[in-house]
Amino acid sequence: MFLTFLGGVGTVTGSKTLVETETDTGTDTGTGSGTGTGTQTEPAAAATGGQRLLVDCGLFQGPRDVRSRNWDPFPIDPTTISCMILTHAHLDHCGYIPALVRDGFAGPIYCSPNTASLVPIILRDSARLQEEDTAWARKKGFSRHDKPRPLYGTEDAERAITLLTPVEFGTGFTPAPGMLARLDVGGHILGSSTVTLTEQSRNRTVVFSGDLGRGSHPLLAPPTAPCTADAIVLESTYGDRAHGDVDSEIDEMATAITRTLKRGGTVVIPAFAVDRTEVLLKALRTLQDQQRIPTAPIHADSPMALAALRVYLDAIRDKDPEIASAVLAEGTSAIDLPNLHEAKTPTDSMALDTGGARIIVSASGMASGGRVTHHLKALLPDRDNCVLLVGYQAIGTPGRMLLDGAHEIKIHGRYVPVRAEIAEIEAFSVHADADELMAWLSSCRPLPDQVFINHGEPQSARALADRVRGELDLAVSVPDPGERVRV
Repeated sequence: MFLTFLGGVGTVTGSKTLVETETDTGTDTGTGSGTGTGTQTEPAAAATGGQRLLVDCGLFQGPRDVRSRNWDPFPIDPTTISCMILTHAHLDHCGYIPALVRDGFAGPIYCSPNTASLVPIILRDSARLQEEDTAWARKKGFSRHDKPRPLYGTEDAERAITLLTPVEFGTGFTPAPGMLARLDVGGHILGSSTVTLTEQSRNRTVVFSGDLGRGSHPLLAPPTAPCTADAIVLESTYGDRAHGDVDSEIDEMATAITRTLKRGGTVVIPAFAVDRTEVLLKALRTLQDQQRIPTAPIHADSPMALAALRVYLDAIRDKDPEIASAVLAEGTSAIDLPNLHEAKTPTDSMALDTGGARIIVSASGMASGGRVTHHLKALLPDRDNCVLLVGYQAIGTPGRMLLDGAHEIKIHGRYVPVRAEIAEIEAFSVHADADELMAWLSSCRPLPDQVFINHGEPQSARALADRVRGELDLAVSVPDPGERVRV
């Protein structure tokens, strides 16, 4: 069994890992000299008479040089991929699927039932935004291209959606001949999974962490510990740091919201549409109930976020086992606030840019697209307002620029002055931090022979790799883009 790291390497976006198996001919065709981890630098090659499947198929996001990789020719023929397994519904893990389908992929896309409910929301929104942004760029003339076009369109997204194949957690299934797979709870967002994949003829097993959640997720049950594995592919988004004290972070958030509302300003919270919006709503409900922030209108302004919110509400009503027991006891009121207003139309959204004491929760979480960019363009120049950054901000994104103290940022082709207060609250991260990643990895018994660190910026990935070597004495590597390794 071979893995080729096509995305999520040296960056936290674009996750794609190709898995190849070979027909058992009695000979090992994996040529090339490997290191202690079995790594090879040859490019991905077709498995002789074997199978190809893809774990995740995400969009690259962030700086232009990273985003441009979405337009590169896919390194292998999509028609040769028999199937796909999705860890979860975030765009950086599923957002490239319509492009692959457009280019010939037609196999089943295995995922958990809740992921199958969320992915259509994500892909339809992604296609719509690309089409709208392209039309806007043509109209305003701020694209660097003479004839800008979307990466894919609505028709491609709809074709991709028809391929979704739900599989219950803990149930073994055969994604391709000679392969056995199982999904377990990942605890990152609703529906998120870890993936266990076994090549049956050689009895070799690899576990993919996906984006690993935290045991303290406000809404979800904790991730399932990995079982026996020969290799583990481990994310490293927060591989070089520990999350701060949640209570003190929430206090800082309450203070920032309170002072902004009291001076008549608007609090803008760029938030990922899936999960982060729901986690924020629960926190705002708690702060209001405890009278730690003034009661003010709260606006959820993202068609995708509103659709995802309904999936979460349904899961709570249905007492889904992914939902934490405390939330099940509280019911839908945990995230369905009495002062919550839904901005369903563009007109509703534009009306929020007049200012005033209110809270706007809008996608995207890194302020790289969607309605939140319009709010920032209108509200950043006013010192009365506040932007709360509550999630990971990748290098090169507008959110990261604000976090790093930019005096102006470019939005829709023009520079906008940054005068509003900028505050960072890390309490809402639903990625496992370095300690939690190590605890999850250490719980695998016996420990794996190999660990591959991906889905992290270089410093974070290297730091986690060093820690795995030092504390667990395991063979560990941080793969290069396109690197092929043997399990």
